[in-house]
Amino acid sequence: SSEGNKRSIAVMSMKHAKPNFGQSLVAEIVKRRFSLEPSEIRSLPSYNDQNFYVAAIEGGEYILKILNSEDSKNPAMIEVQTYAMSFLHQNGLPAQTKMIRSLVILLLPLTDCGYGCQSYLVRLLTYMPGTMISKVPLTPELLYETGKTAAKMDKILQKLEHPHLSELQRDNFIWNLSNIPLLEAFFSLLDGDSLKDVAESVIHQYKTTVIPKRSRFRKCINHGDFNDLNVLVQPNENDGYKISGILDFGDMSSGYYVYELAITIMHMMLEHPNPIEAGGPVLAGWESILSLNQAEKDCLYVLVMSRFCQALVLTRHSVTLHPENAEYLLITSRKGVHIFCQLWELGKEEVEKVWFQMATQFIE
Repeated sequence: SSEGNKRSIAVMSMKHAKPNFGQSLVAEIVKRRFSLEPSEIRSLPSYNDQNFYVAAIEGGEYILKILNSEDSKNPAMIEVQTYAMSFLHQNGLPAQTKMIRSLVILLLPLTDCGYGCQSYLVRLLTYMPGTMISKVPLTPELLYETGKTAAKMDKILQKLEHPHLSELQRDNFIWNLSNIPLLEAFFSLLDGDSLKDVAESVIHQYKTTVIPKRSRFRKCINHGDFNDLNVLVQPNENDGYKISGILDFGDMSSGYYVYELAITIMHMMLEHPNPIEAGGPVLAGWESILSLNQAEKDCLYVLVMSRFCQALVLTRHSVTLHPENAEYLLITSRKGVHIFCQLWELGKEEVEKVWFQMATQFIE
């Protein structure tokens, strides 16, 4: 509905949704709410939440996650996301787990936040050791494992049962790949930028080629943000790396298997010296678990380009709201613009040829 679309865009415009807790207040929360004595607390980068590393005197390492005030208004959604993490963990994938039985709701005092009193949901999660995949060489073997892990994850999530599962029907969630046309509301941010022409062309391609074929995509629950900052790795016995952690389930929603693959390919391209080549091994790994049908294959290129659109356009929007967080927010944008334009110039046929031929060779 148009009202729903407005609501979705309004959420994106909430300047003061991101929490602003100082370390002394975090220490107090850890002591009073979780009965732990912190020996170390340090802030971690984040998009619109606040994350802190916490080491306890009693032993143990944790992540304290304070959700933004908008997402905090929907505890049922957060319960589903938190349960999904445990469900993946129980099924053999390295996801974080929650350290308490229920969510903690905090009211940040007026003197601390400056925007009026806000409620924030807080979770204490297990700390997962490892290095972000963006910091290590993206070998074909590691990219293959990344695609394979993403497919396994969505297959497991498809078996998820929870009383609030319907919360994942986030019809107007701006980061869901079903909602690409909603990006047009933000295009004024691109005025005077050549990027705008490409973004408009991609959305036209999405409307004319993806939407008519979407009924043939296979449905599932998406993690929705399987990116280079949310996948952790550790060294393996072959002098390479293996995936050791999957982070941040805040973008979970009902979607389609091919969405997760497109998101994974797009984000792995950002850290690869020859970005177009990243798609082949990721695709091969994915298809070792879930082969694409013809409609999904036909739309993969446009979906990857659509994810670039989301990342580049919504990042510009977030920077206008949170200039103090620009360094973190612009990580994708710095490399992404060049890759996005390069892929568009190469075109669907050429890019798909590289991906699908490489995937075939990899399997052989």
